[in-house]
Amino acid sequence: MSASVKKQLISALSRADYEFISGQALADLIGCSRTAIWKQIEELRKTGFEIEAIRKKGYRIITKPDRLSENEILMGLETKVLGRNILHFDTIDSTQTKANEEARNGAPEGMIIIAEEQTNGRGRMARQWHSSKHKGIWMSLVLRPNLSPDKAPQFTLITAIAVARAIEEATGIEPEIKWPNDILFKGKKMTGILTELQAEADKINFIIIGIGLNVNQETIDFPEDVRKIATSLAIENGGKVSRVVLLQYILKNFEKYYQLYVEKGFGPLKVIWESYVMSIGKSIIARTITGEIAGKALGITEEGVLKVEDDNGKIHYIYSADIEIKS
Repeated sequence: MSASVKKQLISALSRADYEFISGQALADLIGCSRTAIWKQIEELRKTGFEIEAIRKKGYRIITKPDRLSENEILMGLETKVLGRNILHFDTIDSTQTKANEEARNGAPEGMIIIAEEQTNGRGRMARQWHSSKHKGIWMSLVLRPNLSPDKAPQFTLITAIAVARAIEEATGIEPEIKWPNDILFKGKKMTGILTELQAEADKINFIIIGIGLNVNQETIDFPEDVRKIATSLAIENGGKVSRVVLLQYILKNFEKYYQLYVEKGFGPLKVIWESYVMSIGKSIIARTITGEIAGKALGITEEGVLKVEDDNGKIHYIYSADIEIKS
């Protein structure tokens, strides 16, 4: 059977909302035989679907596999562009590396590369990112905005608010953003964002946005050296979270904020970003490649640059740094 028929079958059973649908009704809807429906049901069971079958009543889905497959993501996805092209891997070295390769070869805007596990996931400054299998969202998104390269840094901030809002919608947890690219809860990191740019002097060729989001890890899933500084939604929420639903919220919010940015600039988004940020008004240390700057975080500019006032009243503009919050 073709992938489109499989997708139609999953969609029909999902729309039934745990009610039974007869084999004949499914066959009529999809345009195949009842025997073909039965065979496809067996294939779905092999991939982790729990499907109940009762004579004279039909079939219904009891549970779906916790996999970020193309079919699962597309079903119920409320976007026009983002996530409409998907490359899904069971295991990959790095979604970011693969996304860069695909983008150079002409991957369309909105393509996502997503994996159940990364063996060499990376964050900012080539740091390792631990990507437990079937436990998180490890993905990279290809964008081709018709903007000048100086507009690229704001995409990290746009991503942060899209992820923060998605976490709220999916779990009720209220996360905090740590400039420029981390999302935390009660001081522990649950999400990292990595933005990479390929551009010419006056034109963005593509942007790759990597998102690593800890979803269903237990404490034991983290290496010992990061257990004190990392957490997951399941740990904080007290139970498993649907990775598919969470991803769909992320893509929906990102598309909305991306369109707003293109139409009206960063101003409206700056207000949203600052409502989540944890460092404004606090004493921080910003560690840059040229040294440390200590002072009070005042906020960000329209370009997403962090403003820090030191003890002498001088305003520093921080474009890239690791931030330590002192109070």
